[in-house]
Amino acid sequence: MASGTAAGGWRIIKTLGHKMVKLHPINGFAAETTSALVILAATGLGIPVSTTHNISAAIMGVGSARRFNAIKWNIVQRMVWAWILTIPVTGALAYGFVRLIHGSR
Repeated sequence: MASGTAAGGWRIIKTLGHKMVKLHPINGFAAETTSALVILAATGLGIPVSTTHNISAAIMGVGSARRFNAIKWNIVQRMVWAWILTIPVTGALAYGFVRLIHGSR
């Protein structure tokens, strides 16, 4: 996870903070505060939540509060498709690796 964050972290930050919607410092503060409160509430209730999905939704909320069309929805659509495809693709990769390891014995 650390290498993934190191390799793609700045790209994610740039996409969320500049490409999806142009954020100002006060907008970033509002999004981060809201995201932190939701994560704390979910943790207190024992509900697992994705921090990435959470902050992305908070940033979309901040952008929508300014103007609904301030958000570049084509970027949001690409993010959602990436989230949807992540689970089956990683499942298929894990299956392939297990088959490869067991086949090499």
